[in-house]
Amino acid sequence: MIFYLLNDLKYRLIYFINTFMQTPSNITLDKTKTLLTLTFDGTKYPLSAEYLRVYSPSAEVVGHGPGQETLQVGKENVTISRIEPTGNYAIVLFFSDDHDSGIYSWEHLYKLATEQDKLWSGYLTRLKDAGHSHKQH
Repeated sequence: MIFYLLNDLKYRLIYFINTFMQTPSNITLDKTKTLLTLTFDGTKYPLSAEYLRVYSPSAEVVGHGPGQETLQVGKENVTISRIEPTGNYAIVLFFSDDHDSGIYSWEHLYKLATEQDKLWSGYLTRLKDAGHSHKQH
């Protein structure tokens, strides 16, 4: 009986994920490897390699709990070396600074795409508050 309940729960979860999770229809990296463009529901979202790097979902960046985040500094010239799919739910981005431990789920990428202005502004504010400046490319 428990097996059937767990199996049913598994299929319901798969249905929920496939129905409600935003999945990009296209992912492209420009020739300079500094701009990743994601397409969600026909809308294109260009995301810089720097932005993706400073908002990596890896424990190295976000820590293991609230308040343990590490401010990423000096990532203005980082590029994306390669992209690898992870199952049907994410990609791993490999950066020129050897960072490759972040698994970028579709959910995380959708948030980065749709909240880019707010998140980028928050990052620049945290940099300034920590006494760092952002060097324009």
